[in-house]
Amino acid sequence: MTNPNDPFPDFSDVQGGSSSSAPPPVTPPTQTYTVKSGDSLSKIAKQVYGNAKAWRKIYEANKDKIKNPDLIYPGQVFTIPQA
Repeated sequence: MTNPNDPFPDFSDVQGGSSSSAPPPVTPPTQTYTVKSGDSLSKIAKQVYGNAKAWRKIYEANKDKIKNPDLIYPGQVFTIPQA
């Protein structure tokens, strides 16, 4: 109810909510790589990033699958982080 003597509008019945017109953030697609015979992390990094020294980025993202970065096996599927 509005009181004509009150100089401020009454917003006490307003409920919180989201009314943003901004779209939700876009998550970049996840890229994967299936290891082939003869592959190494540095070879994959060279192919994916153009820099063999970026192998550690692949290793860090897949530590749960890679016990030893020098020993990867055909058929393993690694997540490739964004450059």
